[in-house]
Amino acid sequence: MTRLLPRHAVAVLLVLPLLAAGEDPPTVTMDEIVVTLRPTPGAARPDPADLAAQRAVTGDAAQLLRSVPGLSLHGAGGISSLPVIHGLADDRIRVEVDGADLMPACPNHMNSALSYAEPARVAGVTVFSGATPVSVGGDSIGGAIEVKSAPPEFASAAEGFLARGMAGSFYRSNGNAHGYNLGATAAGRWLSLSYDQSDSQSDNYRAGASFKPVAPGREGGPPIPGGLVGSSAYRGAASRALVLALQQWNQTLEVALSQQTVRFEGFPNQRMDMTGNDNRLISARYQGQFGWGDLEARLSYQVTRHEMDMGPDRFFYGTGMPMDTRAKTRGALVKGNVILSPRDLLRTGVEYQFYTLFDWWPPVGGSMGPNAFWNVDYGQRRKVDAFAEWEARWSSRWTSLLGVRSDTVSTDAGPVEGYDNGLAGAWGDDAAAFNASGRDRTDRNWDLSALLRATPAPSQSYEVGYARASRSPNLYQRYAWSTNAMAALMNNLVGDGNGYVGRVDLRPEVAHTLSLTGDWHAVARERWGLRATGYYTRVEDYIDARRCNFGQCSAANTTTTDGFVLLQYVNQSARLYGLDLSGHIPLAAPETFGSLTGTAKLGYVRGENLTTGDALYDIMPPNANLAIVHRLGAWTGTTEVIAVAAKDRVSRVRNEVRTGGYCLVDLRGAYEWKHARLDLAVENLFDRLYSNPLGGAYVGQGPSMTSNGIRWGVPVPGPGRSVNIALSISL
Repeated sequence: MTRLLPRHAVAVLLVLPLLAAGEDPPTVTMDEIVVTLRPTPGAARPDPADLAAQRAVTGDAAQLLRSVPGLSLHGAGGISSLPVIHGLADDRIRVEVDGADLMPACPNHMNSALSYAEPARVAGVTVFSGATPVSVGGDSIGGAIEVKSAPPEFASAAEGFLARGMAGSFYRSNGNAHGYNLGATAAGRWLSLSYDQSDSQSDNYRAGASFKPVAPGREGGPPIPGGLVGSSAYRGAASRALVLALQQWNQTLEVALSQQTVRFEGFPNQRMDMTGNDNRLISARYQGQFGWGDLEARLSYQVTRHEMDMGPDRFFYGTGMPMDTRAKTRGALVKGNVILSPRDLLRTGVEYQFYTLFDWWPPVGGSMGPNAFWNVDYGQRRKVDAFAEWEARWSSRWTSLLGVRSDTVSTDAGPVEGYDNGLAGAWGDDAAAFNASGRDRTDRNWDLSALLRATPAPSQSYEVGYARASRSPNLYQRYAWSTNAMAALMNNLVGDGNGYVGRVDLRPEVAHTLSLTGDWHAVARERWGLRATGYYTRVEDYIDARRCNFGQCSAANTTTTDGFVLLQYVNQSARLYGLDLSGHIPLAAPETFGSLTGTAKLGYVRGENLTTGDALYDIMPPNANLAIVHRLGAWTGTTEVIAVAAKDRVSRVRNEVRTGGYCLVDLRGAYEWKHARLDLAVENLFDRLYSNPLGGAYVGQGPSMTSNGIRWGVPVPGPGRSVNIALSISL
C-alpha cells in the first residue's frame, strides 16, 4: 500500500490545478510569512511560498530557512536542525527569537535557539549574511537570524472588537510524523490577548530504499530493522504561548509567556538522546514611535531544564547514563532609531545578557560513582554591549552604512569533581588540574561594519561590504575538563562522533569579511531577476581542534585515521570563501494554463585551516536547487530538483567521513480557499538513498560510552520518500 501513496499524491497534485482554473484568487488567506532582508551584502530574499509550504508540514523552524542562498542545515534531532551560513554554524551565528537571545543548555547543543521557535507561529524571518551590520550582530562572526511571531492585532475604530482563530494539522508518512497547532486572538482598540498551542511527534524515519542498517561493533546488539535510522524519533514537542499587548498613542507594550516541553528527541549523530527538555520564557517589549524616530526596549528571562540519556534504540546496551542541565538567561536591550535629517539615520543601543549553567551527571554505580560528575559547575557568561550605526542616503543612487560595536564578555566556572576523585587515573588528576587553573576570563571585543550600495538604474544594484566581527568561546569550549574517553565523548557540539576537551585560555575569534553583491532584475521584480554574491572571510584565532595527547588520551589517539578520536579546542587561523547565485525567470505566460516560473539557487563554499592546511569541518559541497513553479488561480505547484556534489574535502583531524553526490526530486502543491489552505508534497520522489553532507556521523545505534562501541565511517543517511499533507484553517 505504501508504494501506491506517491502515485495517489502525484494524481492529486495534477488534478487540483484543474479544479482551480477559472476561480478568482482568494480574498482572505492564511497569515503569510513575511521575509525581509536588510541591505546586507550576500543576503537574498527567500521564497515566501516555499517558507509557507515548509511551515505547514514541519515542527523544525530551521527548515523555514532552507531557500536562503548561502544557508544550509546541519543535521541534528527532528526539531533541532542548526543553520549554517557560509560554512559557519551554531553560536557563530546570532539567533533571536521574538527579540530574545535564547541560549542552548546542553553539552551537545540539542536545545538550540531555533528549536524553541514554533513554525506555525513564525510570521517573519530576517537573515543577515556577509558583512552583517553591528546593530544586529554582536558576539557572532557568521551572520544573524531574527525570527518573529506575528505582531499583536488590535481592532479598528469601525470594528470595536476583533476575534480571530486558526487551526492546522500535518502528517508525514515517513516516520509517521504528525502534529497540530491552534491559536486564538481577542482584541479591542487598545488591548489584545492571544494564545497559541502546538504539539508534534515522529517515529524513527526510514532512509532510502536500499539502506541496510549497520550493525554496531563487537559490543553491540542487532541492527534496527526495516531501514529505519536509529535515534531519529521525537515525542511530545509541545509549545504554548500567551501574549498580552497594550497600544496607545503610537506606543505598544507586549508581555509574552511561553513554554516548550519535549518528552523525548533522538539524535542519530550524538551519543546521547534528549529524554526531557522544559524551556520557559517570559519577555516584555516596549515600542514607541515619536517625531524624532522610534524607541524599543526588551527584557527576557529564560529558564531551561534539560535531561539526556540513552534512548530506546541504545538503552539495552547498558545501565544508562543520566545527564542533567539547568540554565538561566537574563537579557535586556534598549535601542533607538534617531532621524538626524532626511538623509541621515542613527541606530544606537545597549544590550545585556547574563547566562548561568549547571551541568552534572548523576552516579550510576561502579567507576561512575558514588558522586555526581560535574561537567560545568556554576558556569557564568556575562555580556555587555553598546553600538552605534549611521545610515546615510546620499541620493537615490547611493546609500552607505557605517557602524561600530563594543562587546565585553566575562566567563567563569566553579571547581568540579569526577564520579570518584579518589580514582586519580580516571577522574581525580583532570579535576585537580582544572580546579587549580585560573578560570575567570574577560574579553573586550569590538566590531566594525561598513556598507556601500549603488543603484545606477532601477533594474540593477551593487553592494560592497566589510565587517570585523568577534565572538568569545562558549562555556563548553572553555570549561569541559575531562580527558576520560567516556566523559569527553559526551561533550560534542558538532555531531562528528568524537570527544572534546575544553581549554580555559581560548581567545575570542575575530573574523574579517569582504563581500560583493550584484543584483539585476526587471523593473517589475516578479518577472525576472539574478543575484550573485561573492565573499571572503579570514578568521583569526578560529576555534578548531587538535588531537588530544595529554591526560588519559592514548598515543594511538594522535595517529588513527579510521576511528573516533579525542580532541581539544585550540585557536588557529582559517579562511572561508565562496559564491552564491540565485535567480528566477518566467517560462510561460499565464493566459490559459497559468504561469510557469523557473527558479535556481547555487552555492559554493570552501573552508581551510591555514595553520594546519586541513579542511574545515562541516563544509557544504557545491549544490544547486532548481525548480519550476506553476501558478493557476488559487493553486501553486512546484517541481524541485536538489543536486549536491560529493564531499571529498574533509577534516582529517576529526576523521570526517566523505559523502557521495546525489540528486533528489520533490513535488509540492498548495491550494487556498478564502479561509483554508491545503498543502500536499512528495519528498524524495524516487526514494533515493543518500547521506546529508552536514548530517554528521551515524552513532544512533550501539553503546554510547566507549570510543570503539559504534562502527566508525557511516554518515547519517537522509530520509527516504515521504508523502506529506497539511491543512490550515483561519477565521
